Amino acid sequence: MAAGAVAAATALLVLAAAVSGLPAINVTTMAFDEGYAPLFGHDNILRSADGRTVSLLLDRSTGSGFISSSMYHHGLFSASIKLPSDYTAGVVVAFYTSNGDVFEKRHDELDFEFLGNIRGKPWRVQTNLYGNGSVGRGREERYLLPFDPTTEFHRYSILWTPAAVAFYVDDVPVREVRRSPAMGGDFPSKPMSLYATVWDASTWATAGGRYRVNYRYGPFVASFTDLALVGCRADDPIRMVAGGGVCGGGGGGGREEEVVARLRASDVAVMTVEKLQAMRRFREQNMVYSYCYDTRRYPAALPECDVLESERRRFKDTGRLRFAMRRRGPRRGSSRGGGGGRAVRSAAASRAVAAAKKRAADM
Repeated sequence: MAAGAVAAATALLVLAAAVSGLPAINVTTMAFDEGYAPLFGHDNILRSADGRTVSLLLDRSTGSGFISSSMYHHGLFSASIKLPSDYTAGVVVAFYTSNGDVFEKRHDELDFEFLGNIRGKPWRVQTNLYGNGSVGRGREERYLLPFDPTTEFHRYSILWTPAAVAFYVDDVPVREVRRSPAMGGDFPSKPMSLYATVWDASTWATAGGRYRVNYRYGPFVASFTDLALVGCRADDPIRMVAGGGVCGGGGGGGREEEVVARLRASDVAVMTVEKLQAMRRFREQNMVYSYCYDTRRYPAALPECDVLESERRRFKDTGRLRFAMRRRGPRRGSSRGGGGGRAVRSAAASRAVAAAKKRAADM
């Protein structure tokens, strides 16, 4: 292996903090084969030559996805992601943890879900949390992003400890859910795998299914790089849930309590005053839905909700903003597409595939 490749394999990724003013988060990254494996749509998974960037494609035949090679009982799960551009209605790109394949009826899950849109409308990102099969109590929050997620990579991170879950966009925490006794089993507690997928969610993702995936704009390409897995690796998840408490190697060797202590003491887990202020600003400027203010679904807020009067006044009883946020974006075109735009769409699709193949060949 070349010296540059060795250096890249061991380097720490330092996230840009210039915009937020927060300290940068240091994350050790890895090549795809060091911690992940294809999940489905194998022919629609393109890897760079050095194995550190992966592109997932959705076309008429299938979507695609990958999964971590191990399950983790608490950890930091992170990737830099660039989303498909142009008309993306009905497309969902997901970066999430789950254990539904092992604990089918009492599964846990932590989600970043990126919801595509018609041309001229922005992508939205949704976070969610389930514990012990509590799928009837969705804990969705939805945000617009203060940047265009289709033009360059941005890092999305999930930190999970026994005390809290935090979602980060670049170095800014956008949501924290602290465990409380009243949550009971709703707080995720069992080992989970990390997943990344792109798929057709025409039935619900855009305007409740009003706008569906239009494959004339495809294939839809989502790219992932700077992959990171740090935590307590559960080689035997059933035994760990039963109290085994021993982590495997690969970034988390030792007893579970030791690994969790290191996670909780890390820079990313310590919620400083500056981080809390940055999180409040992000939510005030970008959050467009919160289950905590959705009194139609939950007349009594779920126990972990920190209902703020200053925030509550901005939302309807549906949990949605009273007034729409405005974001500058590309010039609007027809949401359904006419004949005159077909050549543009075809060229855009060709460029997307060519770009993904070039990354696979050159990186």
